[in-house]
Amino acid sequence: MQLRSVSRTYGSGDTVVTALDGVTLGFPTGSFTAVMGPSGSGKSTLLQCAAGLDRPTSGSVLLGGTDLTGLSGTRLTLLRRQRIGFVFQSFNLLPSLTAEQNVALPLRLSGRRPAKGAVRDALARVGLADRARHRPSELSGGQQQRVALARALITEPEVLFGDEPTGALDSAAGRRVLSVLRGMADEDGRTVVMVTHDPVAASFADRVLFLADGRLSGELRAPTAESVAAGMARLEAVSC
Repeated sequence: MQLRSVSRTYGSGDTVVTALDGVTLGFPTGSFTAVMGPSGSGKSTLLQCAAGLDRPTSGSVLLGGTDLTGLSGTRLTLLRRQRIGFVFQSFNLLPSLTAEQNVALPLRLSGRRPAKGAVRDALARVGLADRARHRPSELSGGQQQRVALARALITEPEVLFGDEPTGALDSAAGRRVLSVLRGMADEDGRTVVMVTHDPVAASFADRVLFLADGRLSGELRAPTAESVAAGMARLEAVSC
């Protein structure tokens, strides 16, 4: 996946706000990238533009040979269902459905029937094979997030985006979710892109991209929690 000179502005005239300012970067296939930056740096806007949830004001977003910015709303929706996964901090599970029904939902919405055993396999992948018939209210926060991960896995996306996927979890549950994300890159060859504020979470990635004022301001390879925290401290000092 590639972003080429992507900008996103909101408002007009004297009230215009630039959330992204000419960002060019690539997310190699099978890589795990964490995106960090101060509040208002453009992290969530970057994720939403890359995932096709928001359209850039200018520039292009390419997934394989497809330019997302040139697609109609209908075609973009179909592409997201077939090739992109998204995991939110708030889980977004339907409370009236069981775990297995929530996992199967993306396929059913696209008119596809899950292959026999596929839903249970996805739940087993995230360690919840024995919770298939439980509703969200019967699951812990960490278990609900893993159901959301299984729901993203079931469509076999080329790219999985996570918007603070461990932000609402305790450290043990967060590490389990991060291990699943790491496995998606290493074992499945999927591209994983995660916005986070947590240096420990970022240390699971291959690299960390730092944003400030809508622009790329640095990159860290083979990150550790300590090196990420130091990078964020430098960035925040400059921002102040």
